Amino acid sequence: MQCGSPQQRAALSLTTLVGAHHQSRAHSRHRRTAVPRQSTNKTYKIQDLYQGEDFINNWDFFTGSDPTGGNVNYQSKSDAQSKGLAYVNDCDNSTVLAVDSTSTVAAGGQRDSVRITSQKSYNGGLFVIDASNMPVGCSTWPSFWTVGPNWPSAGEIDIIEGVNDQATNQMTLHSGTGQGCTIGKSNSSTSRFTGQVLGTNCYSTQTADAGCGVEDTDTRSFGYGFNNAQGGVFALLWDNSSGMSMWHFARADIPADLTAQMPNPSTWSTPAGFWSAQSCDISANFYDHQMVIDTTICGNWAGGSAYSSSGCPGTCSDMVANATNYVDAKWVINYVAVYQ
Repeated sequence: MQCGSPQQRAALSLTTLVGAHHQSRAHSRHRRTAVPRQSTNKTYKIQDLYQGEDFINNWDFFTGSDPTGGNVNYQSKSDAQSKGLAYVNDCDNSTVLAVDSTSTVAAGGQRDSVRITSQKSYNGGLFVIDASNMPVGCSTWPSFWTVGPNWPSAGEIDIIEGVNDQATNQMTLHSGTGQGCTIGKSNSSTSRFTGQVLGTNCYSTQTADAGCGVEDTDTRSFGYGFNNAQGGVFALLWDNSSGMSMWHFARADIPADLTAQMPNPSTWSTPAGFWSAQSCDISANFYDHQMVIDTTICGNWAGGSAYSSSGCPGTCSDMVANATNYVDAKWVINYVAVYQ
């Protein structure tokens, strides 16, 4: 990334307006009016801003085996830094979280990667990530998500997720209690968001974890399309009274009130996904969530049938050995902000 880029200006504008992280312990949405409006007419105030070194110092580096069965060795903070897999670009204060793209790894082996988790947990709010690049390439499975304790009891919210050469972003809720949580497929429900419903039942278990997903229709929302559009912003509005709303804004379409850090989502365009509190008990199914940013390889989703149907060459296991495949398998994050 070069100095003076749009990504730099996005990052530096936040530094100017807010400064460091406040310690207090994831298709353009076309600028049209959403009908009906599901979010409250409210201007949100920033609670936490994570930027630059905040991701290194105020998030924890996960070092356990990948729960999704991926071919990765998640690195500690010190190892990730020494190997150049987690660092801050001094030019624009963006944070890079990368998959190793230089080491020799056997087919089916484990390649070094990074998974970080916020030290703070949340029970609602407006969650925003601004990134100029997300990991791409066959076998990759990048995601930005929130999750509660004792999965799936306290739920999971996938804001950015996809595998291999997937063209558009997939947003998903996973619930784990006896309290019902579904998303409607009726015209009255789907008129409230622009994405395509993939599954209606959010209830998830260890052996059946599809959840209730919505696929974005904008090719700028994921992978190469996202990166070629200079990245953009994803936002989750978690409102226990009305539901969960998710947006993607390409770089050129980020709402002015969000850039000014005075966001009022009720004035934004129709969200890509919306899960109504009328069909999902939000507070019973989702609580005490930490944010997670990671990139795994192959695993339960990117490998197997998803890989063989993706158009990617060979097998996922073989791809792990191709170091050059991971040159662009990196997050470049301008900031993550949480508003209340």
